[in-house]
Amino acid sequence: MNAHGTRRLRGALVALTAAGGLLLTGCSASHTEEGAADASRKGGQEAPLPAPDSGRVTGGGQGYGEEGSGGQGDESSREVAPAPDLLSTFALDVDTASYGYARRVLAGGGRPDPSTIRPEEFVNSFRQDYERPDGNGFTVSVDGARTGERDWSLVRVGLATRAADERERPPAALTFVIDVSGSMAEPGRLDLAKESLGVMTDRLRDDDAVAIVTFTDEAETVLPMTGLGGNRDRIHEAVAGLEPSASTNLGAGVETGYATAVAGLREGATNRVVLVSDALANTGDTDPDAILEKIGEARRAHGITLFGVGVGSDYGDDLMERLADRGDGHTTYVSTPEEAREVFSRDLPRHVDLTARDAKAQVAFDPRTVAEFHLVGYENRAVADEDFRDDRVDGGEVGPGHTVTALYAVRVRPRADGHLATATVRWLDPRTRAPHEESGRLDAAALGGSVREASPRFQVAAVAAYFADALRRPDPQARRLPGARPLSELAEHADRLAALTEDEDVRGLAEAVDRASWIA
Repeated sequence: MNAHGTRRLRGALVALTAAGGLLLTGCSASHTEEGAADASRKGGQEAPLPAPDSGRVTGGGQGYGEEGSGGQGDESSREVAPAPDLLSTFALDVDTASYGYARRVLAGGGRPDPSTIRPEEFVNSFRQDYERPDGNGFTVSVDGARTGERDWSLVRVGLATRAADERERPPAALTFVIDVSGSMAEPGRLDLAKESLGVMTDRLRDDDAVAIVTFTDEAETVLPMTGLGGNRDRIHEAVAGLEPSASTNLGAGVETGYATAVAGLREGATNRVVLVSDALANTGDTDPDAILEKIGEARRAHGITLFGVGVGSDYGDDLMERLADRGDGHTTYVSTPEEAREVFSRDLPRHVDLTARDAKAQVAFDPRTVAEFHLVGYENRAVADEDFRDDRVDGGEVGPGHTVTALYAVRVRPRADGHLATATVRWLDPRTRAPHEESGRLDAAALGGSVREASPRFQVAAVAAYFADALRRPDPQARRLPGARPLSELAEHADRLAALTEDEDVRGLAEAVDRASWIA
């Protein structure tokens, strides 16, 4: 069975922690099997069981998180069936490329291919209001609201890292792997990359370094790893000389890029490969597993992560996303000069540091209050429940200034009262590899209000999820999120939120939903 189907309730009984608000940061004690069992006995029924603990951790001690649904069959059989598996586990993901590409397609009058819609990337494209920690790691926020559909609520699990500080980050060693194949000649591809790289060169610090690799049918190191201090003119000349030609051997580009990164490896710096491409590979290796197998040692031995920047109206979304997932990195998509400048000039220099490696989340829903649940998206990030504390299993890499949001559709049992869910995030310190955990919980009483009465940022996350569901399942009867409304009503909701938040990103969401509502 796959990770979605393998949902086993195993390990020690989980303690039902005392109510302490919806935000729990810095849980300091790990629960022992004896203590957890005692807490569960006091509750009268078994709570969800966590993944087995593989060793001592610091931070919180309740393990729980990802997609699945508890219970099958008709309504009556679900109510009387034994407690379903209510654990959900997934690797964290800060990708946003799916939303960016969908906006590009809609702006051009088309409708995105449903296979390119990853709802979690829609949700994670928007700023959230979670409290942030002071140091590395995460805060955990859990809240929820009722959808108006009988017994169904949306539960939001929010994770936040510390604020980004350009002054405090370590030096960066960035190897840019630039697609200069013929397809990159289209406006909004190579020209956008060149302009953005030029601006970024002026923004990076003197103690940073960059290398440039280009690829067409072959790959070439145009500029070896070069410090910014005193060399900006040389770097600008290398960027200005990039011209499109021939076919796309993306595999050769990635392989040469990693070789260049290893050759220019800088101790104490954040070493990263930045792939800029339309990902329309048509020569050489085109399978991400085959490509990454060749550079596996560079990833494992030196911790060199991959950041994918997608461009172009025709875009190999699946290939870029799989490369980033297997390259311990993330992806974004840019289609305008403003978006490109934001990514290269602001986000990349600021987020070049890492605050967490192999980060995973696990959510445990209480069978006394929850009948079933469904995680919105994250299908490609599924982790088996029992692997939550197995630090050999890959998670996600997350840097400062990021938030990660997971939305769940949850069917709450009638007259439910008390503990509803506990969310735990586990990560490795990026330098020491020591494991840490933090947890947050939610009680059923906190679900009193409707989605439209929730905080503005909760509503933005909900609208983004409903929008993704509508694009993924054009037939309204096939949509899975409870409380879904026609796109025209969703556009009006997004428009009100844009005015309320005065957020240009939310304004862009409203415009995209409105376009989708007019496209058959």
